Amino acid sequence: MSWQEYVDDHLMCELPNGGNLKSAAIVGLDGGVWAQSPEFPTLSNDEVDKLVAGFTDAGSATLAQGGLYLGGTKYLVIPGDPGAVVRGKKGQDGVTIKKTTSALVIGIYGEGVQPADGNIVVENLADYLIGQGI
Repeated sequence: MSWQEYVDDHLMCELPNGGNLKSAAIVGLDGGVWAQSPEFPTLSNDEVDKLVAGFTDAGSATLAQGGLYLGGTKYLVIPGDPGAVVRGKKGQDGVTIKKTTSALVIGIYGEGVQPADGNIVVENLADYLIGQGI
């Protein structure tokens, strides 16, 4: 299966309570985009570096204080699973990011989508990739 198929079939699928993610991507820890949906924002190297650092305890505090940025959009960091999941919120929109061994699985959801549904699809795919050693 190609990386694009993971995004298209496993992240941009219909969510358990209806709706879909607005956009999604799998981004290498080095900042390289493995695959993304058409509407996914372009991430700067600095944004990726801060996200990767955000998965450490000290980094989580830095993200919480400075905000989580994706494509220049600032999200308020909300409690996640320290060291594994970072979540953010901006109005009706939100983001879930889970780190695997070599990548970040990112899903952005919008109005009408239950945050838990967005969390489930992102975290399930990331857990699968972690199980595969990716």
